[in-house]
Amino acid sequence: MAQKGSFKRVCLAYSGGLDTSVILRWLIEEYDCEVVAYCADVGQEEELAGLPEKAAATGAVDCVIKDLREEFARDYVYPAIRGAALYEGVYLLGTALARPLIAKHHIDVARATGCDAVSHGATGKGNDQVRFELAFRALAPEIGVIAPWREWDLRSRTDCIAYAEKYDIPITASIAKPYSMDRNLMHVSYEGGILEDPWTAPLEDMFMTTVSPEAAPDEPCELVVSFEKGNAVGLDGESLSPSELIGKLNRIAGQNGIGRVDMVENRFVGLKSRGVYETPGGTVLHVAHRAMESITMDREVMHERDRMAPRFAELIYNGFWFAPEMDYMRAAIDASQTNVTGDVRVKLYKGNVTVQGRRSPFSLYSQDLVTFEEDEGAYDQQDAGGFIRLQGLRLAGIAK
Repeated sequence: MAQKGSFKRVCLAYSGGLDTSVILRWLIEEYDCEVVAYCADVGQEEELAGLPEKAAATGAVDCVIKDLREEFARDYVYPAIRGAALYEGVYLLGTALARPLIAKHHIDVARATGCDAVSHGATGKGNDQVRFELAFRALAPEIGVIAPWREWDLRSRTDCIAYAEKYDIPITASIAKPYSMDRNLMHVSYEGGILEDPWTAPLEDMFMTTVSPEAAPDEPCELVVSFEKGNAVGLDGESLSPSELIGKLNRIAGQNGIGRVDMVENRFVGLKSRGVYETPGGTVLHVAHRAMESITMDREVMHERDRMAPRFAELIYNGFWFAPEMDYMRAAIDASQTNVTGDVRVKLYKGNVTVQGRRSPFSLYSQDLVTFEEDEGAYDQQDAGGFIRLQGLRLAGIAK
C-alpha cells in the first residue's frame, strides 16, 4: 500500500453504488488526495442523471461520464463475434469485453484531469482486477494503481454500509443482497450470494432481459440478420449501427427466452466460480454469424480460425486485450472475414435459435456439385476411390 499523500489526484471508476461510493471517501481519508469520479456508460441502463451531484456530495472534485456504447459494440463485441469467442465453450464474454474499453477511457480521463493514479472497485478474488490492471500496465505503466479491496480492512457489505453511515455517504443499499450483478449492452451477469451453491437454481425474478423459455410466446419469431465482412449491419432489411442492432436484438431475443447460461467457470486467479448470464442478442449474433461463415469461408481458413478461437476467448477472459498476441489474432481473424457477407434467416422459439436459411453473393456453396441428381460431369464420383486409397495408405501401414 502506498503512503498517505503519495498521490495528489486519483481517478476512480465510479458507479454511484455502495462500493465505489465508499471507495471514493476512503481514498480521500486514507490517501489525503483529490478524487475525480469517472463513469463509463457501456449500456448498463442505470440512471446516470444526478451522478455528478452524488459524487460531489461524497467528496469528488469532478465527475466525468463517457458514453461508450457504440465503441463497445463496434470495437469489442463485434470482434469477439467475428472470432467465435466462447470461453470454455459457453460464455460469450460480456463482462470481459467491457473491461478493456472501460480501462482505456479510465486512463484517458486520468490524463485529461491531471491524475497521477487510478483506482477501481474490483475485489481481490475476481477476474476484473486483473483485466483492469493489465490494461493500465499496457496503456500507462507509469500511473499509480490503488485497489482498495486488496488494501483496506473492510471485509463485508455490512462493513461498507457502516462506513457509509459514518461519513454520511448517500446510499440506497441494504445488507440483504441475494447476488451481485453486472450489466452492459452485451449481457447481464449474476454471481455470488445464493448462486455460490452450484446446486441452487437461480430465482426466476432475478433475470432482467429474458423471459423463461416456458413463458416465451407460443408462436416462433423469424428474423433476417444481414452481415458485411463478418459484422452484423441490419435486421429485416433495416440498417442499424452496432449498438442499435444489439439493443434491438436484445429486446426481441429476450422476449423469446434466448441467451440464458448457467456455468461453473475457471477464473484466471485460480478459483472456480458459478456464473449465470443473459446474452440474448449476442447469442443470436453468434449463431447467425456461424451460419454466414458456413457458406462464405474457405474450409481451411475456417478451421484455422476455429483452432484460434478458444485461445482468443481465453485471452479476452484473462484481460490481455492490449497484448501483442491479441493484435496478431485480431488481424488474422479480420482477414478471415473478407467474404462473410450476406443474409441469415433465423427462428427464435422458446429459448432456441435455429437457422432457417442463408444466402451470400460470395457463397462457396455449389448446388450443382452437391446434388444427388444428374450433375453433368461436374464431379466424377470415380475419383473418390483414388482419394480414399491415398488417404488410407498410412492406416494400412499401421494395420501391418
